[in-house]
Amino acid sequence: MKFDEIQRVLETKVVGIAGCGGIGSNAAVALARVGVGKLVIADFDTIEETNLNRQYYFYDQIGLQKALTLKDNIQRINPSVHVDAHVVSLDPKSVTALFSRCDIILEAFDKAEMKEMIIETILSLMPKKPLISGVGMAGWGRNETLSVERHGNLFIVGDRQSEANEEYPPLAPRVGVVANMMANIVVDIFLGKEY
Repeated sequence: MKFDEIQRVLETKVVGIAGCGGIGSNAAVALARVGVGKLVIADFDTIEETNLNRQYYFYDQIGLQKALTLKDNIQRINPSVHVDAHVVSLDPKSVTALFSRCDIILEAFDKAEMKEMIIETILSLMPKKPLISGVGMAGWGRNETLSVERHGNLFIVGDRQSEANEEYPPLAPRVGVVANMMANIVVDIFLGKEY
């Protein structure tokens, strides 16, 4: 399939991204570069200097809202991608309101309780909608431990065990690999790959 044929398929699709940090910002950029038609992104947080080691932001954007700034960065990469950016702390009600019209949802939260909330919300209220979640990407190296595990419409990407902490921080290479694996699953699904 040629790139223009791929783009014709992808430009009709809508992807929701819950969280605009390391996973969310890098996955959004990858999807924008291949021409996904619309991204619905949501995050309540602002950019901090410590985010710059793995998130798709720039030094002069410190202090700005992640969702709104990511929208601006995506528009600079591919202005044909429509981006709906929402500055919001997500809960089951807002997840349903923001992402119900998306074809696929990416979960890109840092905190386990937020991951659990969105997974439970999507699986119970939108069970037919594919949900891609990143779990276990802290540190560096060990590419061979990263994999995709599928449970119905839930795809889990990562090693499912590397929890971030001060001694084992999330770093750009490994976070980027997982984010791009998640974006790649989106493209796979849209182009008809059977899992």
